[in-house]
This record gives sequence, C-alpha cells and structure tokens, in this order.
Amino acid sequence: MKIHPLIAQAKEKMEKSISVVKNELGHIRTGRASASLLDDVKMDYYGTPTPISQVASITVSEARTLTVKPWDRTLLPHIEKAILASNLGLTPVNDGTIVRLNFPSPTTEQRKNLVKKVKEIVEEGKIAVRNVRRDIIKLVKEEKDASTITEDEEKILEEELQKLTDEYVRKLDLIFSEKEKETMEF
Repeated sequence: MKIHPLIAQAKEKMEKSISVVKNELGHIRTGRASASLLDDVKMDYYGTPTPISQVASITVSEARTLTVKPWDRTLLPHIEKAILASNLGLTPVNDGTIVRLNFPSPTTEQRKNLVKKVKEIVEEGKIAVRNVRRDIIKLVKEEKDASTITEDEEKILEEELQKLTDEYVRKLDLIFSEKEKETMEF
C-alpha cells in the first residue's frame, strides 16, 4: 500500500522531534563522560569563537573521564579556560599534552533533578509529536472539505496518524526510561 504524502510528512516531522529530544538529552550531564557535552563549548581561536571539537580530539577514556587532545599544544590553556568558563561544573586537568576532565558522581538529589529535567525534555518532545498530528489532521480535513478525499479516506488517514503518534510517543517513553536508568545507575 502506498503511503499518503500527509502521513509521510507527519512521519518526517515526528522523526525530527525525536532527534531534537535526543540532541538535548545528549547535553545533560549524568555523571558518565560524554564527548557531546563539549559540543557547545567554544574557545578563542585567533580571535574567533571556535568549538573545541574543531581544534582537538575528544575521547572518553574511562566511564567518568573525558580526554581532550589538541592538535596544537599551544591551545591547551585556551581549552582549559573555555571549559572553566562553560559552567559545566568540571575542573580541567592540564598535563602538558592533554586536558583531562573527571566527572564526579552526582548526588542522589542531583540525579533526581536530572531525571526531572529529562522528563521535561521528553514531554516537550511528546507535545511536538502531538502538535504534528493536530496539524496534519487539520490538513486532512481541508482536503476532505475540498473534496480531494472521501470521508472513508479521511477516517483511514486519521487512524494511521493516531497509530503513528502512538508509535512515536512509545519511542519517547523508551528514550526517557533509558536516560533515567543511565542517570540513576551511577
């Protein structure tokens, strides 16, 4: 069966909502080292704010340790300064060739707050998915009013949209439970 263009459009937009949620969750510090935490950290590179990832390799050497190895050692103090200024709550350790970031274990209260933040982000994602459904249903009704589709086709499209919405809400619930587990296990 051929997929209706409106359903394809809805699926694409719902997929974008999920990727936005995953991106936002990648920036939440759970106690586990993640290179994505430094994605938004910019350093002064010859007068231009430049992401650290463009001047150094960032690797996770252990579960709680991130290693930043610049391609030019003269950048070490600049990288250190940018990390301190980023308000990530991390203290960089410069050994002359690399910068190490040790992630302290979050307290139980901090973990609970992180889970609340994760839940808020996932809820925003669910709202975005439901808004896509609402917008596409509006387009389906406009097509029916314009006599482009029949009432039966309208019902079928609405049912498909609901199934699609349920599927993406389940995906978001799964993303939440995985992130919650990751946050609480350390």
